[in-house]
Amino acid sequence: MRDIKRFTNRLILIAATVDHLRAELVSPGQLGILLETEVPEGWPPGEYDEGAQKFFLDQLNLGGAEMVGWSVWYAVLRRGSQKAGPLIASGGFLGPPDEAGEVEIGYSVLPDWRGNGYVTEMVDELVRYAFEDARVRRIIAHTTSQNPGSFKVLEHLGFHDSGVRHDPLTIEYELHREQAHA
Repeated sequence: MRDIKRFTNRLILIAATVDHLRAELVSPGQLGILLETEVPEGWPPGEYDEGAQKFFLDQLNLGGAEMVGWSVWYAVLRRGSQKAGPLIASGGFLGPPDEAGEVEIGYSVLPDWRGNGYVTEMVDELVRYAFEDARVRRIIAHTTSQNPGSFKVLEHLGFHDSGVRHDPLTIEYELHREQAHA
């Protein structure tokens, strides 16, 4: 499978492959070897748990190389120009664009790295990645009112409440192509 990397000011984003996810399911240390980085204690973060890892592995197995970039991305702190520091977060998409041109984005960061703008930087780059695909018209994200950090990230990047409620606790945010990076 093809390797896809993106670079921001402070992060190296690496799109997960089948090999990454298989290694990660064995142990965080195995993932670190493939990513050539340190995987801190406490990995994986938040909702990116074993069930999510298996979901993304199944997606990549079914979709092949075309799915790389439309599932999990690993966020590695940059040290110097392109040298890797520790793995600090994960984010990505729940699949490629659907028929309506919609993708869903999600993200989690290790607690020690919260509040430093890393997630905003990661999500901003993933939004750019998604909108480079002409099929993508809208990006959605789901969060809860109990997670103010998450909706602050989304609002900072131009997402707004779509008004859609799948349950009373979940807020759906959206960003349309024409609103991105305006």
